[in-house]
Amino acid sequence: MLLRYHVCFFSMMIMEFFSFIFLLVGVYFLWEDKSFYIEWVLVDFNSMNLVWVMIFDYMSCLFLGVVMLISGLVLMYSKSYMSGDKSVVRFILVVLLFVLSMMMLILSPNMVSILLGWDGLGLVSYILVIYYINERSSSAGMLTAMSNRVGDVFLLLSISWMVNYGSWNFIFYVNCMSYSEEMTFLFFLVFLGAITKSAQIPFSAWLPAAMAAPTPVSALVHSSTLVTAGIYLMIRFFPLVNGNLMMLMMFISLATLMMSSLVANYEIDLSKIIALSTLSQLGLMMVSLSMGCWKLSFIHLLTHALFKSLLFLCAGVVIHGSYGFSDIRKMGGLVMYLPFTGFCMGLSNLALGGFPFLAGFYSKDMIIEFMGFGMINKFFFFFMYLSVGLTMMYSMRMIYYSLFGESSIFMNINFSEDKIMSFSMINLALGSVVGGCVLSWLMFPNLYFFDITLSMKLFLMLIICFGGFLGYLLGKMKKENMENLFSFYFGSMWFMPWVSGQLMIMKVLLYGGVVYKMVDSGWQEEMGSKKFFMILLSGSKLNQWLQNNLIYYYYMIFFIIVILLILLF
Repeated sequence: MLLRYHVCFFSMMIMEFFSFIFLLVGVYFLWEDKSFYIEWVLVDFNSMNLVWVMIFDYMSCLFLGVVMLISGLVLMYSKSYMSGDKSVVRFILVVLLFVLSMMMLILSPNMVSILLGWDGLGLVSYILVIYYINERSSSAGMLTAMSNRVGDVFLLLSISWMVNYGSWNFIFYVNCMSYSEEMTFLFFLVFLGAITKSAQIPFSAWLPAAMAAPTPVSALVHSSTLVTAGIYLMIRFFPLVNGNLMMLMMFISLATLMMSSLVANYEIDLSKIIALSTLSQLGLMMVSLSMGCWKLSFIHLLTHALFKSLLFLCAGVVIHGSYGFSDIRKMGGLVMYLPFTGFCMGLSNLALGGFPFLAGFYSKDMIIEFMGFGMINKFFFFFMYLSVGLTMMYSMRMIYYSLFGESSIFMNINFSEDKIMSFSMINLALGSVVGGCVLSWLMFPNLYFFDITLSMKLFLMLIICFGGFLGYLLGKMKKENMENLFSFYFGSMWFMPWVSGQLMIMKVLLYGGVVYKMVDSGWQEEMGSKKFFMILLSGSKLNQWLQNNLIYYYYMIFFIIVILLILLF
C-alpha cells in the first residue's frame, strides 16, 4: 500500500514539475516568437547516422504542459480510485508510457518519429481499455485498436509519399510548399489518418466503446491525449490545406457534431454521455479548422482538456461511490450527498456549454461568431447553431438528472468525498475557470472586434437558452422507458457501431466463407494440391508397373516406340 502511494505521488510530482517548466517556456516562446529545432545524433557510423529530431515552440510546449498537468492530477486521483486494485503500480507505469508516447508525438517534426508516438498511443490505449479483463472490455479494445490501425495505414502512406522530398522532416515543407498539389495530397493522407484518432464519422464508434477502461484512463484519453492527437497533427499540417479539403472537413465535422449532440440527448449512461460530448467538441475543433481558424481550434483543444478531464473525474467519483452504477435516470440529489463533486460537475458542464467567462466560452463563442463572417451556406450555418443548442441541451439534462431531484439509489449508499480525489478536482476546476481567459489573452494579445448584428447575437443566445430549457424539461420528465423509433435510431449512434463493427465482421466472414468454398475447397483444391497428388500417384503406379520385369512389357514398349518413330519420320 505504501509503494502504491509513493508511485502515484512521485509520478504526480514529476509530471507537475515538467508541466510548470513547459508552460513557462511555452509562454516565453509565444511572447518572444521563438522556436528551437534540436537534432540529437544517436548513432553515427561511417555513412549511417540515426538522428532524433525535436521541435520546441509555443504550440508544442503549451500543449505538452497541459497534457502533463492533467496527467499528474489523474495519476494522483488514481491512487484513491484504484486503491482496491492489486496491480495499481502496473497501471501507473502503463499510463506513464501512454504520456511518453504523447510526448513523442507532440515534440516531433519528423513523420517517422511521429509514427512511433502514434503507434505507441494506439498500442497502450488498447492495453488500458482491456485493463478489466472481461468480454465488454475485450470487444471495446479490439474495436479501438482496429479503428486506430486504419489511421496507421494512412500515416504510413504519408511517410512513403514524403520519400519524394528526400526528408521526413515535414516542418520544412509545410510553409514553403503550401501551394504544391503534392503536399496537398500529403495533407489529405494525414487528414484521413487524423479522423480515425479523433473519432470523426465514419470512425466514431470506438470512442464511447473505450469507456470500458478505468475512469482515470478515460479522463486522460478523452481529454488531452489520444483523441486530440489527430487535431494537433492537422494544426501542424494546416498550411497545406486548400478550399476543397476545407469543404470536406466542414462536412465531416458538422456531421460528427450533429450526430454526437443528438445521440447524447438519448443516452442514459453517464460515462457515455461525457464521451459523446467529447466527440461533439472534437467536431467543433474540426469546424474551426475548416474555417481557417487554427488558433481558435488550438485554444479550444487546451481548454476542452481542462474542463473535460474535470467532468470525467467527477463522474468517476459518482460511479466509484455507487459501486459501478452509471444510469442517470436513477440518479439525483448529488449536491446533497457530494456537494463539492456536484459543484465541480456543474461547473464543468457549464464550461462545456460555453457559459460566459468560463474556459469554454472564450474559444467557443469566437468560433461561432467567426462563422458568421465566412463564406458558408445556410445549410452549414443552420446545423452549426442547432448543434450548439443541442450541446447545451444535453449538458442541462445531465445536470438536472444527476444534481437535482430525487434519487432511487443514492439514499442507500454511503458516499464520502475523498481528499485525494478532491485535490485533483479542485486544481482542474481552477483551470476550467481561468484557463480560457488566460489562453485567449496570450494567443490574441491585440483586441479583435467582431461587428455582428444584434439579431445574430440574440439568435445565438436564444438558441443556447432554448436548448438549456429543453434539457431541463427532458431532465424533469425522467422517463424510465423511452423506447420508440427515434430513441432507437439516435441512441444507437446512427447505427455507427453496427456499421463499423458487426456489418464489417459479418461481411468479411461471409466473403471469407465464399472464398473458402470456391477457392480453398474448390478449384484450387482440384487444380492444385489434389491434382498434383493425382499426377504423382499415376506416375508412381506407372513406375511400379515398369518394375515388374516382365519381358512382354518391354516388347510392347519397344514396338510402340518403333511405330511412333516411323509415323514421325
